[in-house]
Amino acid sequence: MSLTAWIINGFAAIGLLAALYADRERGVRAVKRGLFSFFRILPTVLTIIVIIGLLLGFVPPETIRQFVGDQSGMAGVFLTGTIGSVLHIPSIVAFPLAASFLDMGATISIVAVFVTTLTMIGVVTLPLEVRELGWRFAALRNGLSFLGAILIAVVMGAIL
Repeated sequence: MSLTAWIINGFAAIGLLAALYADRERGVRAVKRGLFSFFRILPTVLTIIVIIGLLLGFVPPETIRQFVGDQSGMAGVFLTGTIGSVLHIPSIVAFPLAASFLDMGATISIVAVFVTTLTMIGVVTLPLEVRELGWRFAALRNGLSFLGAILIAVVMGAIL
């Protein structure tokens, strides 16, 4: 385990002990709520792990790099942004998935646009957004979010 993981887990353990010491009942309730959330997202996490495993097993790394590597250029950024816009994956799952993309040879721009569109654009939730906020607002917000994600990807690629 890396030093960063030790530090994060250490802070979490200290926080848990402090919460239990301050108010045992609320601390136990918080732990139960955390476990409930963990088990609620577990099927999604396992599904993503299986999909990545199948992807790595059946699709040659050269093909993956063709779509998400250096040679993919802006077409790869737009393709990945579109995929990220359509998928409905919790942020907590998106980051490990993004790390897998980096391991497969994806560029920083691709990973940046993927994570940004996953968290900023909601094609799956668009009907609810349209109903509550109106078609014009929903289209404008999602369109500007997509353009913002592309801009973030370009800037991240240039900086890193």
